[in-house]
Amino acid sequence: MSASLTSHENMKPSVSDRRLGLGARIPRRDFLQGMLVGAAASLCTPLRMSLAAATQDAAGYYPPLLTGLRGSHPGSFEAAHALRDGQIMSAARDTGENYDLIVVGGGISGLAAAHFFRARYGASSRILILENHDDFGGHAKRNEFSLDGRTQLLNGGTLSIESPRPYGAVADGLLRTLGIDVDALVKETQHNNFYAKRGLTDAVFFDRETFGVDRLERGGRGHLASISHYPLGEKARADIHRIESGQEDFMPGLSSAQKKDRLSRMSYRDFLVTVVKVDPETLKLYQCMTHGWWGVGIDAVSALDCWGTDFSGFKGMHLAHGATPRMGFTPAGFADTGGSEDLHFPDGNATVARLLVRDLLPGAVPGGTARDVVSARVDYAKLDVADSLVRLRLNSIAVRAANVGEGTEVTYLQGGNAYRVSARRCVLACWNMMIPYLVPELPEVQKAALHELVKTPLVYSSVALRNWQAFDMLKIRAVYAPGGYHTNFNLNWKVDVGDYRSIEDPSQPILVHMSRTPCQPGLSEHEQNKAGRAELLATPFETFERNIRDQLARSLSGGGFDPARDIRAITVNRWPHGYAPEYNPLFEPEGPESSRPHVIGRAPFGNITIANSDSGGGAYTDVAIEQAYRAVQELKS
Repeated sequence: MSASLTSHENMKPSVSDRRLGLGARIPRRDFLQGMLVGAAASLCTPLRMSLAAATQDAAGYYPPLLTGLRGSHPGSFEAAHALRDGQIMSAARDTGENYDLIVVGGGISGLAAAHFFRARYGASSRILILENHDDFGGHAKRNEFSLDGRTQLLNGGTLSIESPRPYGAVADGLLRTLGIDVDALVKETQHNNFYAKRGLTDAVFFDRETFGVDRLERGGRGHLASISHYPLGEKARADIHRIESGQEDFMPGLSSAQKKDRLSRMSYRDFLVTVVKVDPETLKLYQCMTHGWWGVGIDAVSALDCWGTDFSGFKGMHLAHGATPRMGFTPAGFADTGGSEDLHFPDGNATVARLLVRDLLPGAVPGGTARDVVSARVDYAKLDVADSLVRLRLNSIAVRAANVGEGTEVTYLQGGNAYRVSARRCVLACWNMMIPYLVPELPEVQKAALHELVKTPLVYSSVALRNWQAFDMLKIRAVYAPGGYHTNFNLNWKVDVGDYRSIEDPSQPILVHMSRTPCQPGLSEHEQNKAGRAELLATPFETFERNIRDQLARSLSGGGFDPARDIRAITVNRWPHGYAPEYNPLFEPEGPESSRPHVIGRAPFGNITIANSDSGGGAYTDVAIEQAYRAVQELKS
C-alpha cells in the first residue's frame, strides 16, 4: 500500500479547494495495521478514518486515534432512528447470557452505574454494559493524535470537571475513589497563564459576509481599546462601549430583586434591545455569545442566566448574588455559590471515563493513578471477555428493554444482527428521549415527559496543525467569530499530567479546538435544538472540512497561515444529541421540581431504572454521576 492517500478519492477539487488544501496528501496514521487495515483501508482517507466493520477485539482497534466524522459517527444511530420511525426489527437471537445488571449506555453515567451497583451488590456481580458508539465514554470522548512521534490529546466532548455548585458527596466520593484529587491536580497540572506569559490574548474575527470585511481584532470581544476598530457603525460601537464599560445601571429605580425578576422574564437579546436600547447592528457582535454555554443564541437565553455567567451589561446594575432559575449560576465563574473547581484533563472527561473502565476492568487499562491513565493505551480486546464479571460491549445499539417475569430482557443490534440478553435488573443510562421507543409499555405521561427532553446539538472540531507560529506571530490564543461557521476556536489548553506534556514551542505541531452550535434564531430553544440536530445529521464531512480550512485561512492570514500546508488532520465530533436539557424560564412554566419533565421521566418501571445527565436536568458530569447513583438505589433488591 502507498504511504499516503488523497482526501477526496472521487472528487476533483476546484482551484479554491486546492488552495484550502482539500485533496491534500498526508501520511497514513501509524495505527492502521493488522486486521484494522483490512477492515477499514478501503473506506479510509487521511482526514476521515473509520473502524467500519472492525470489531473491538480486532488487532489495532483503537477509536481515539480515528479522524474524520466522529462523535455520533455513522453506524452509531441509524438503527435508533429506524426504531423511532416504526421500522420492524428482525427477530433477535438469544445469546444465552444472563447478568445481574445490564446497563444501556457506556457514558460516564452508565459506567458509574456499574460502579455503584458493584458497591451495593458486591464485586462478584455480573454486569453487561452496552454502548452504541465504537468507543466508551458517551460525550466524554478522547481525540488522540500522533504528530511527529508525539501523542497529543484533545477533548472530543465533555471539557472538564466543573459545576455551578460544589460536587456533592456522591460525585466527589466517586472521583476520590478513582484517584482524582481535584484540588491537588488543579494546582499541579493546569497552566492557564502559559499563553498570556507569551503575550498571546483573545481576539475577535469579523467576517466579510456578516460585517462587510475580514478583520481580526486582538483583545477579545468588548475590549475597550479595540471597539473603535470594529467594522460597525458609530452608534453600534458606542453601544458596545456602554455595555462593556459596566458603568451604567440600565434599570434605575428598581431593587435588586425587582431587576432580577424582570431579567428572568426576558431574553438577553430583549435586554439589549428594549432595556439597553442598542442599535440593531450591535446584535451582530453579541448574538452568538451564548452558543458555548447553551447551544442557542441570545434570543433564547434569559438575561438573568447571562448575568449569572458574567456576561456584559450588568456590572453597573448592582445585582445581589444568588441563585438564578437555571442551575444556580452567579457571576465570577461560579465562585460566589461555591462552585466546583475547574479541572481539565488533556482529553477532557474522557479521563474520568477511562478511570471508571479501569475500576471495572483493571486488565483493560494499565496503570494505577489518575496521572498515568492519561498516557495509558486501553486494550479494547479486553473489554468484552467471556469469563469477565464485567463486560463492555461496543457498537451495540439497544432497541428494546422489557420487564420479563422477575427480570429484564434487552435486545440490541450489532453488525446488522439482533441479539437478546437477560438480566435481573436494568439501568437505562442512554439519552432519555430515546427511552419511550425502547420501553413502549411505559405510562403515557412518562413517555410524554421523556419526549420533552430535547438535547442541545453541538460540534467540537479538533484540528492538528503543523505548528502554531501564525498564532504566535499574531499574538492570539483564542478567537470569537460571531459570524463564523465555528463561533469559537482556540489553541489547545496547556495541561501537564504524569508523562503527558503539552506543546510549548510554536514551531511544533499543536491541536486547535473549534466549536459550533447550529441553531435558528427566533424559535424556542427546543425547536432550535431540533433544527440544529437535523442540520448536523445532513452535513457531510466535506462541508465541515471546507469551512474549517476557510475559516482558519481567513482568520490567521496575517500570521502567514496556509491551510493546505499547515493542517495535518481534522476530527469533527458531531453531537446531534449534545448537552443535556436544562430548565429555561423563557419557554417553560414555573412550578416545583417534581413537575419538571426530567423528574417525571426518570420514574422506575419494574426492574428498569433510568440514569444519564438528562434525568438530572443538568449538562454536568456530577449530575451524570448522581443520577447513576439514584438509579442504582431505585433498583429492586
